Amino acid sequence: MANVIIFGSGKGSNARRLINYFEGNPQVKISALVSDKPRRGFLDISYDHRINLEIIKGPELADAKWINHLKLMYRPDLIVLAGYMRLIPAEFIQAFPNKIINLHPALLPEFGGKGMYGHHVHEAVIAAGRTETGISIHRVNERYDEGEILFQAQCPVFPDDTVDTLSERIHQLEHEYLPQLVEKILS
Repeated sequence: MANVIIFGSGKGSNARRLINYFEGNPQVKISALVSDKPRRGFLDISYDHRINLEIIKGPELADAKWINHLKLMYRPDLIVLAGYMRLIPAEFIQAFPNKIINLHPALLPEFGGKGMYGHHVHEAVIAAGRTETGISIHRVNERYDEGEILFQAQCPVFPDDTVDTLSERIHQLEHEYLPQLVEKILS
């Protein structure tokens, strides 16, 4: 059985989607949730699905104590950053080589980097007058949004789009394609 840990910082809609997608799957287990903030979304998901929630501040991920805890307790085959807003320390990446992927709400390499997350990305896409945007799923390296791109999906940007309408369209892509790619990576 493949063990997956999901990292997030927000409401957790992608975490919930992954959990629901793999529920009852004998080949994949969502072993833990990790958040840098004890926010309501991840707390509710943890409670609803009886999945352990670890609260680990971003810089603490470089600490061998946390790395060893996650390795021994959960034995992750894949770590999915789904709305996680912090840079992953090099020590953590080295401890889990090629096992960390990130979901980004734009077509990288555009609209990536420090500070480019959530509504900031959508605002930048609209301000740049783009007619197309999408999602990218990539391997994580020591720099924001610069790892090997594994998958991209596109959607239109309409002239009357707002941050909210564009965000909804992006969430639909994320919810559709992230579970499929996780399944493909693990098979």
